[in-house]
Amino acid sequence: MSARAQYSDIIPATGLTVVVPHDNPTLDVVFVHGFTGHPERTWRNSRGDLKRSEGDDNEASEPQRKYRRLMPFTMAHQDKDSAHSAVFWPRDLLPVTLPHARVLTYGYDTHIRHWTGQPISRNTIRDIAWDFLVALEAEHRMNPERPLLFIVHSLGGIIVKEMLRRSGGCRQGQSYLRSVFESTKGIMFFGTPHNGADPRGMLQHVAELVVEAVGFKVNKQIVNSLLPSSERLRELRDEFGPLALEQQWVIHSFQEQLGVKSLSGRKVVEDVSSYLNLPTIETTEHIGRNHMDMCRFSRPGDIEYKKVDAALRRMTANLPESGGSIPKSSFTSEQRQQLRDSLGFDQIDARHMAIKSAHAKTCKWLKNKDEYLDWLSPSKFPDHHGFLWIKGKPGTGKSTLMKFALTQARRSMKDWVILSFFFNARGENLEKTTAGMYRSLLLQLLKSIPGLDAIFDSLRLTVWPQDGQMQWSVESLKDLFQLALQSLGQSQVVCFVDALDECDEDQVRDMVSFFEHMGELANASNIQFQVCFSSRHYPYITITHGLELVLEGQEGHDKDIANYVDTELKIGHSKVAEDIRAELQAKASSVFMWVVLVVDILNREYDRGRIHALRKRLREIPASLHDLFRDMLTRDGRDRDELILCIQWVLFAKRPLRPEELYFAVLAGTDPESSTSWDRELTTLDTIHRFILDSSKGLAETTNSTRAPVVQFIHESVRDFLLKDNGLSKIWPDVGDRFHGRSHERLKECCMKYTFDAIGALQLPMPPKDVKDATELRNQTQMSLPFLKYAARSVLYHADEAESGGVSQGPFLLSFPLQRWISIDNFFEQYEIRHHTSEASLLYILAEMNLACLIKAHFPTSSPLEASGARYESPFFAALATGSTDAFLALAELHLSQITDSSGPFERLCQIYLRTPNQVPKVSRRFCLSETSWVKLAKQNEVEVAPLLLALGKLSPADINETDTRGWTAIYHAVDHGNEVAVELLLSLENIQPDDRYDQGRTPLSRAAEKGDDAIVKLLLRTGKVDPNAGDSSRWTPMWWAAVGGHEAVVKLLLSTGKVDPDFNSSQGHTPLWWAARKGHEAVAKLLLGTGNVNPDRKDSEGRTPLSQAAMDGRESIVKLLLGTGNVDPDSKDIMGWTPLRWAERNGHVAIVKLLQDAGVSLG
Repeated sequence: MSARAQYSDIIPATGLTVVVPHDNPTLDVVFVHGFTGHPERTWRNSRGDLKRSEGDDNEASEPQRKYRRLMPFTMAHQDKDSAHSAVFWPRDLLPVTLPHARVLTYGYDTHIRHWTGQPISRNTIRDIAWDFLVALEAEHRMNPERPLLFIVHSLGGIIVKEMLRRSGGCRQGQSYLRSVFESTKGIMFFGTPHNGADPRGMLQHVAELVVEAVGFKVNKQIVNSLLPSSERLRELRDEFGPLALEQQWVIHSFQEQLGVKSLSGRKVVEDVSSYLNLPTIETTEHIGRNHMDMCRFSRPGDIEYKKVDAALRRMTANLPESGGSIPKSSFTSEQRQQLRDSLGFDQIDARHMAIKSAHAKTCKWLKNKDEYLDWLSPSKFPDHHGFLWIKGKPGTGKSTLMKFALTQARRSMKDWVILSFFFNARGENLEKTTAGMYRSLLLQLLKSIPGLDAIFDSLRLTVWPQDGQMQWSVESLKDLFQLALQSLGQSQVVCFVDALDECDEDQVRDMVSFFEHMGELANASNIQFQVCFSSRHYPYITITHGLELVLEGQEGHDKDIANYVDTELKIGHSKVAEDIRAELQAKASSVFMWVVLVVDILNREYDRGRIHALRKRLREIPASLHDLFRDMLTRDGRDRDELILCIQWVLFAKRPLRPEELYFAVLAGTDPESSTSWDRELTTLDTIHRFILDSSKGLAETTNSTRAPVVQFIHESVRDFLLKDNGLSKIWPDVGDRFHGRSHERLKECCMKYTFDAIGALQLPMPPKDVKDATELRNQTQMSLPFLKYAARSVLYHADEAESGGVSQGPFLLSFPLQRWISIDNFFEQYEIRHHTSEASLLYILAEMNLACLIKAHFPTSSPLEASGARYESPFFAALATGSTDAFLALAELHLSQITDSSGPFERLCQIYLRTPNQVPKVSRRFCLSETSWVKLAKQNEVEVAPLLLALGKLSPADINETDTRGWTAIYHAVDHGNEVAVELLLSLENIQPDDRYDQGRTPLSRAAEKGDDAIVKLLLRTGKVDPNAGDSSRWTPMWWAAVGGHEAVVKLLLSTGKVDPDFNSSQGHTPLWWAARKGHEAVAKLLLGTGNVNPDRKDSEGRTPLSQAAMDGRESIVKLLLGTGNVDPDSKDIMGWTPLRWAERNGHVAIVKLLQDAGVSLG
């Protein structure tokens, strides 16, 4: 296939195409061709060096292509040669000039050059420009702040000008389309006609010349239908210049130097027309080619391309915007994928999958309940803000009903994004915390709405996690969820959150409060966001808006129990059987779990031929759910030791065990002769499931998770019975009153036995350096020794829990085989950076694992600060870096117990931490004591650890003003993070220089003012060492930044110093009042006017006053405020001769037009 054909396949003739993708672009460059052009051929040189070319335009060479189709073989050699010389410079040259840019090209078909058989286009320039705007906004939506640069040829420049004019005028319902206008930074024109007394006639003339120049006959009917009216074109001509000046777009206009032979040597666009005449923002330059070839280049060294290269570098030199505004984090697509993946966890769907689906004849009543219907009704949304809360006693079937409601939503709410989370107190930590819930809901939301992962750009990560794994905090997850909700657009979202009572009460209260805030936000913003909760009645949490549905007493719920009993109790339908059914239902007290268990018991009795004893057995069964559990445990007296150990593992394992793990864990404690290896032919998974069912007497089950099934109790009420009701002690008093400690002691012994039995029979090699080989070896080991990883990595955890439960671990620690344990732990550790060295002490390991009870009880003489070759050097910093706060405090207490003088700075800090644990500094795992510096701590937002490092001599106050590679000091980083505590700490150092200048002359005060951080502004001003009126390279002062952002509190603080000029103007002549007027910050404008030191009628470099700007941008309250001063000229004209009234009328601000006319202004 020829090169030409390949290009046509790659780049469609119409629409927006990404030519050069980029993972992390800082700029989007968009090419737009002229009326006879093509999104690829217009910009492609297929004929070698065009330095002297005056040839015909191959943009539209349809006769040539037709000839090639008739004689494909004779032209094949020419195609081959063409393939070698073709240069499509947006793809082949531009990435060298602008390596950080994403490149796109836009195509449209005017049908201006078709001969026959094509319908006449009914689209005008305005229609094409509008379609282009909509397409570009959609492509640009995920990062609307990314700068845009347009490169346009010929009449394509008119398309772009019209598109930008339309974008700038988009308000209210279509305000999102204005982002294209606001993101545009510059335009490069190639031979675009701009000027002329008769703009329509001029454009028509150029269009016809272009068609003639490429060898086509002009169809004047098509040209005439394409162009807008003269009035429309005059508006575009007159309005574009002021818009470009207002936005300070960088313009470069290239003019054709050569004429076209077919036009008798005339130029298509004469120099007098091919520039905008905006000398303050526009540069004009000639290209030594004709109109068609002026935008085609053969190689980087092409003498004409060098002009383009230089112009583009100049146009983008100040990106991002001058003034030092710090861009948001922008992640690559791979990093966003990593962040998204890191939200997931193994048991994310375990609880939902473990809940049995509703019986065929149950739960359907919910669909007709008033509360449920009101919850779904849009008209009732302002009343309940999208909240429905289902409540019921333990075991009433709340989770089953929630699963039914979720299933129904997925069937009937086709246009909604359906999210769900089912809390699970029997599961791993993330299954029973709000952190896990937020992670799950966010992950589902991001998977459902493509492109929404752009919310990650708000995270402002300064350092990417070394292992790629984010340590998600609840606050960051809440921020992301709120941002995601605000970014939904037209999407509709409903969340189902089950079993709130299986999560910590404080966490649930915070979560409910957050969701209430989300409901208010949704109601105020017309966002479709609804939530359905379910929980027990306790704890009671009040919500302001919402609906409540209580299961007890619901006719439908009681009927569900009757339907279940009628269908599932397989005892026939005699009169006795019906009496038993009625008695069972009456005894159930609406507790569905009790019914399910009793039905199973009665069915087994019936299957054993005990029909005569069913009524008696039913009456023997306790009516209370807890009493029923007791009956199930004691009725069969077999294998008591196995039963107790099984229950201890399900109750007290560090995490829920997989079925095969639990099987070998129980055997390790009850069968000393059992094998540690798993023979899958002898012991199948089915065998293991039957073993667990028998060992637990039916109170434990395996979840239905397809990813990682685990063993848990059949219902949370089983755990309540065993722990809260002391069920085991009541059944078997010999279990003892220290059940917690003795249980963990036994589990520790099981772990020790299995671990060292396993490694005694198997020589574990260190994992290979190759990641794939290492992973495969670990997987093979876990397949053959399924309990080894848990046993080895949890043995110390169970020892610590046993110690806390009153069972001393002294002898165990004295004989603990540390080096053998390290080798096993390293074998299972995926990340090499986390491997322990042989120098790591047992105290260091305990500190890293946060095992405070063992530290307190058994290490009276060990130094917590003793350095070693371990990653964090000492136990003290190992605890700090891993967030092991309990261990950190235990080590601080240990240190104080070992010294006689506790008056030193380090000792005083230890005492403070012990009194107020919330003041323990937080650092990340990447903390490195040997590489610590002030600027690195501030960059990583870890300045709070500085007092500790100063006290230990690991940090010097003399280095406080050192800078990083960007020239930023610690104080600037701390201000940038908005860390008030860190800023206060740094400012307390004697030789701190808080007024040093950074990017484009910015100071920390300037950055704090921009962020609106009044607390930090106050701290900086309090030092007396900062200049509150210091301007940066663009003469933008802290007051200017505060006014732009509308930060009223900061403006007050700056004014209170008496040292700022509230009327200070920037290099463009913009004052704080001008910006407050433009942005509509009425409170700030009032403060500035209240000083009596600002000129409300001061003009900027374009002759525009604050009133003119407010009128232009539709800021009605500002216009009213300025007119009320009596000190503004409502008829003031800018350099284009436009008054505030003309701007208001042009932009459709009717209320402002009336205000100005009432003030006596007329159009004249």
